[in-house]
Amino acid sequence: MIQKTLVSLSACALMLAGAGSWASENIPSHIQAAVDSVDRPQTDRERDATRKPAKVLAFAGIKPGQTVIDVFSGDGYYTELLSRTVGAQGKVLAHNNQAYLGFVGDELKTRFADHRLSNVEQILSEANNLNLGNEVADAVVLVLGFHDIYYVADYWPAVDEERFLADIHRALKPGGALLVVDHHATPGSSTASGNSVHRIDPAHVTATLNKAGFKLERKAEFLENPDDDLSISVFEPAVKGKTSRFVHLYRRR
Repeated sequence: MIQKTLVSLSACALMLAGAGSWASENIPSHIQAAVDSVDRPQTDRERDATRKPAKVLAFAGIKPGQTVIDVFSGDGYYTELLSRTVGAQGKVLAHNNQAYLGFVGDELKTRFADHRLSNVEQILSEANNLNLGNEVADAVVLVLGFHDIYYVADYWPAVDEERFLADIHRALKPGGALLVVDHHATPGSSTASGNSVHRIDPAHVTATLNKAGFKLERKAEFLENPDDDLSISVFEPAVKGKTSRFVHLYRRR
């Protein structure tokens, strides 16, 4: 068993080492225009400093005319950015489950009032039956949501990891991109960290997605914070909004 574990970890390390790193490059004009839009809510713009959305979207290679699925889209911060980035010829599917709707309250009503994001379709489905369609998306984004696969609560039905990832794989066109951004957990942490401190070890993410039919293409460090205590909850006042986050781009095989 120990030997098998070491082999698995070694294989994961090789996958991580073989993935290309990404440095800040010039931000494409269509992405910068989306971020700079004066029509974005002020509350969103105030979050940009720590989220660095222009870099995230450039890293993911989001282009005009694409169809993009925002899984666990929450209050729609990234949904709106994606909507403006793909433009009138593109489409965004904004997914939430019932629990996420409870967290965001009336924020989505305000965001979608008066048809202000007309290229966005909202999808309400549970994690074990995402119902996203077959080969419909050029890209899927999962921002601060991968760890929720392992969250457990009365209001959060247990997630079938294999089924959840299979649904995402099925929704992507061949060669489609999967962007994963999440809070760093202590290296070597079990998936229990997703429940206890709302973090996940990026090595686990890579190994799990590899089994699910995805290949790590590149990773970026621009959201990392060396001062973050990886062992405490992301909601602790000392780190809330300032956690170290990994940014990975995977490709559907």
